[in-house]
Amino acid sequence: MAVHSIKNVQKIPITLQQAWDFYSDHANLQTITPPKMKFKVISQHHGEKLYPGQIIEYQVSPVLGIPLYWMTEITHIMPPVFFADEQRKGPYQFWQHQHHFKAIEGGVEMTDIIHYRNPLWLLGKLANILFVKRKLRAIFEYRFHKVEELFGKWPGGQEMVIELR
Repeated sequence: MAVHSIKNVQKIPITLQQAWDFYSDHANLQTITPPKMKFKVISQHHGEKLYPGQIIEYQVSPVLGIPLYWMTEITHIMPPVFFADEQRKGPYQFWQHQHHFKAIEGGVEMTDIIHYRNPLWLLGKLANILFVKRKLRAIFEYRFHKVEELFGKWPGGQEMVIELR
């Protein structure tokens, strides 16, 4: 079964430290996730600051309002420029999400890179074609616009670029 990938790049008119503080706070995930997904952090003992080995538990309803349990582990961290999380329990056979931050003139360039594999061999492949890829694109489109709403639009504008493979 193929591993799929998503890459999303966004320029944000804030400092590197502001970007790090926002994205490394797992409580902000709910803010940048579409409300209809009913995303909620449910873990109670996950610590306040990001650290390698940190386990964070969520409940999310991505399809037909059916709640799913999702557990991720922070596997790599290099403040304020990079962190990665990997699914330990959830809807994917494999999920790794990298978050990269780079200071640029006028703000920060934030890059998400996700590698994922659906379960169930041919059914997973079919699900990816029919809705998973489309759902993930919609989530990142929502995030792009929500981040612009929260922090302002990049001066001169920018094109939303979300690469899916």
